[in-house]
Amino acid sequence: MRCLFLGDVMGRAGRAAITEHLPRLRADWRLDFVVVNGENASNGMGLSRDHARLLFDAGADVVTLGDHAFDQKDMLQAIEQDPRILRPLNYAKSAPGKGYRVFDAPGGRKVLVLQVLGQVFMKRPFDDPFSAVDAVLRAHPRGGLAQAIIVDVHCEATSEKMAMGHFCDGRASLVVGTHTHVPTADNMILPGGTAYLSDAGMCGDYHSVIGMEKAEPLRRFITGMPKGRFTPATGAATLSGVYVETDDRTGAALSTSMVRVGGHLVPSGPE
Repeated sequence: MRCLFLGDVMGRAGRAAITEHLPRLRADWRLDFVVVNGENASNGMGLSRDHARLLFDAGADVVTLGDHAFDQKDMLQAIEQDPRILRPLNYAKSAPGKGYRVFDAPGGRKVLVLQVLGQVFMKRPFDDPFSAVDAVLRAHPRGGLAQAIIVDVHCEATSEKMAMGHFCDGRASLVVGTHTHVPTADNMILPGGTAYLSDAGMCGDYHSVIGMEKAEPLRRFITGMPKGRFTPATGAATLSGVYVETDDRTGAALSTSMVRVGGHLVPSGPE
């Protein structure tokens, strides 16, 4: 199965990159399944119902969220009405929506997608991500009901993401980090056949400070004093993520490559 995961969509520029490039990539790369992290798609803070619809119309099969899951209040209802939107698995138990689901893919195949929030350096404590992921993977062994399993690890610390990758090795098809908006260069297939990348990066304008216009973040770093609000950068955006091809029988990753399309980063993708 040919799967594509795209990192945090950042504001208007990120949405534009998705709508411009994703439909063509689905066709050119003959993609079977696409997951997009959309938690910053609406002005850099959360995801609105309308912007979720835009991502689906462009070709996303599933949209994951993150620690900003419900910054846009209409998502409280939208996530209950659209099962293709996933919030973190270890979020508050009373939160609406689900943290994992099994989805249909072409040819009668199934894909399990789950997302979990990290604990290290995050602003608020969340439930243990490892036990939350473990429970889902025990109930859905790779190569069983699901032909592919994709885990979105929304974390600040690379060490926690790496630990999750090894924890899921042999049980997931892909473990990919999100949240820091900076793409990493450690794309690999672990010994148990799980593709891994510490951070997919963002779909946004990289002439910025993690997707925000540079002036206000620089002012705060230099002077220690805020003057205005953070606003998403609106220049040409790079679509960033990871591609993985999996074995339908075992769910193991056969190949993987980082994806960079458009914008300012060096282009890359599957051969």
